[in-house]
Amino acid sequence: MFLKKIQIIALFMFAVAGNHVFAQNIITIPIETRENALVMQTDADNHLFIIYFGKKLSQTSEYQSIPAQSTQHDDNSGIHNSAYTPSGTWSISEPALQVTHADGNKSSDLVYVSHKTTKENDNISVTSIILKDPVYQVEVTLFYKIYSNENVIEQWSNIHSDEKSEIILQKYASSNLYFIAKDYYLTHYNGTWAREMQPEEEQLTAGIRVLDSKLGTRANLFQPPSFLLSFDKPASETEGKVLLGTLAWSGNFRMDFEVDSYHNLRLIAGINNYASEYPLASKQDFKTPSFIYTYSENGKGEASRNLHNWARRYRILDGEGSRLTLLNNWEATYFDFNEEKLSALFKDGKKLGVDLFLLDDGWFANKYQRNNDKAGLGDWQENVKKLPNGIGHLVKEATNTGIKFGIWVEPEMVNPKSELYEKHPDWVIKQPARPEHYMRNQLPLDLSNPEVQNFVFGVIDKLFTENPAIAYIKWDCNAITFNAYSPYLEKSKQKQSQLYVDYVRGLYKVLEKLRAKYPKVPMMLCSGGGGRVDYEALKYFTEFWPSDNTDPMERIFMQWEYSYFFPALAQSNHVTDWGKQPLKFRTDVAMMGKLGYDIVISHLNEKDLQFSKQAVSTYNSIKDIVWHGDLFRLVDPKKNDYAALMFSSKDKKRAVLFSYLVNNRYEAGSDVPFRLQGLEASKKYRIKELNLYPETKTAIKEDQTYSGDYLMTVGFNPMVNTRRTSVIMEIMEAQ
Repeated sequence: MFLKKIQIIALFMFAVAGNHVFAQNIITIPIETRENALVMQTDADNHLFIIYFGKKLSQTSEYQSIPAQSTQHDDNSGIHNSAYTPSGTWSISEPALQVTHADGNKSSDLVYVSHKTTKENDNISVTSIILKDPVYQVEVTLFYKIYSNENVIEQWSNIHSDEKSEIILQKYASSNLYFIAKDYYLTHYNGTWAREMQPEEEQLTAGIRVLDSKLGTRANLFQPPSFLLSFDKPASETEGKVLLGTLAWSGNFRMDFEVDSYHNLRLIAGINNYASEYPLASKQDFKTPSFIYTYSENGKGEASRNLHNWARRYRILDGEGSRLTLLNNWEATYFDFNEEKLSALFKDGKKLGVDLFLLDDGWFANKYQRNNDKAGLGDWQENVKKLPNGIGHLVKEATNTGIKFGIWVEPEMVNPKSELYEKHPDWVIKQPARPEHYMRNQLPLDLSNPEVQNFVFGVIDKLFTENPAIAYIKWDCNAITFNAYSPYLEKSKQKQSQLYVDYVRGLYKVLEKLRAKYPKVPMMLCSGGGGRVDYEALKYFTEFWPSDNTDPMERIFMQWEYSYFFPALAQSNHVTDWGKQPLKFRTDVAMMGKLGYDIVISHLNEKDLQFSKQAVSTYNSIKDIVWHGDLFRLVDPKKNDYAALMFSSKDKKRAVLFSYLVNNRYEAGSDVPFRLQGLEASKKYRIKELNLYPETKTAIKEDQTYSGDYLMTVGFNPMVNTRRTSVIMEIMEAQ
């Protein structure tokens, strides 16, 4: 599969006839990873087009001849395959760039000026391509950061104006791609609170399919900025051409998938331009967020492993490091706790064997006490009734018990019933002439305001300054943006249309400042569940909370879908009392990522406690493979009675297999073996069942050895059924 240039007739005449006058003007720019290539080429008028996307050719010089193979003359419908489509001139396609110039003119054109490639190291290089409007003093630089071994491209644009006065950016995409295939199949996701990452696959047809968010904060609530795109036919885990794409932006996003009149596909991704016309002053720059993508011709599994390897190595904070197991008090106490209750939970955490205790919502506010979600948010002083000795006392007591201490915050938000709201109503996002509208009884603070940025930073900084031993932060964000209006932008005579963009930029300023001062403290990115996770936020966070829905049956499906885009060490999975499944099932599901607990340990019976303590120990023995190994999804729960996936170490000496029953109908289960992946065919392996509940025996013959060839060709049956609803197996090279 490749992308080609739909050229003007003159250029096709050149390609066939070999016109040497034109040939001097034609520039071909290959953007290559280890296995793939995106290739652009100029025409005789110096417009830049995408001519190829797909598997890398062995002879780079052959890219330049690709346009000559096309007979699609684009005479009447405008040029579709622009590398960055301008608006208002020669293209009638959906634009990547839409500008109102200083004189009011709304047309733009972009021609090639120059390009260069800078090599950062043996694996990373950055190609920058400068395009310029031949009439107006507007310049766009396209950046392509190549991670060769991971087959990942990170793409963004920088828009610069030298016009005498302000211009208005009406659309400003990060990426503009072009594909040719027989057909296109888009997998995207929808949902809401407790129903995140619900997948849908559809065949794209003529016209534009838009994925977008207009929520401001918690922007991923209904739809995340991530997708899978299959070419020719729907891709499987091991077969098919597929692109995984995701936008690294924590606010409103938009992705346009446009099937043009030639049945070729245009993709434009970036910040949502809805209500977001952005002024750009003379001599200023506007940098768009990164659009990150990887391509594979060997199915979804390889593509997701590409992305995982890239994310752990280059993007997620401490992505190649370790994580803390924790005990959270939320479902044990909700808002009803005091120092005595918490002290008992510290001891429970120590008894269980976890690393950390996490104190959740409800520890703050006095005038309007935080005894429910209706009051106190924004007043970040310890509640003297619940915690008369303060956070410092809790930190010391946890430390003395032999466990670390972490704490929940939601510093971007405020309850109207709070001292902060009374003192600073001008810090709140709300329309002055309309009734306030709440989500979880709260409103966002205006992070476009530098004073608010300082306040939010100060909330965390004060906690760390007064309590340096705090070892973990859970950062929540539970409301979207209604009635978008910034008193700060109004007062400073800036445009209200900047708010959605400037809010996110303000958030990043706070996080950058925090990480400069506290570079290593683990932080969970939470937003009423997975309402915000993206690869820009994960520069600052070690992990994210996929969903408030911790029912393990639901989590099997959610975690499966999240795993296409995010590695397991970034997913926080807690054992809770949600669901009807036994404790072993709930624990086994949570062990597929970063394990945590949110249960009352003192309520466990003797066997449950014995099992849970052993489960933490078992998890500690396999967590490195789960966090840093290669993931192989083997049996899809959406299509089968059971699910199975495995993590394999890079040296293929050890693997961990997880399998779960997802259908309780008569005789449901794994009645035949399924093929494993990620092993070495020539190696011999033993298989051992882990995490057995006390006084139960395995159905696996643990004294038998198998070749990797056997396990990957014939397969293995973990014997999942209604009596063995969850199974974890360790696959070890036989010595």
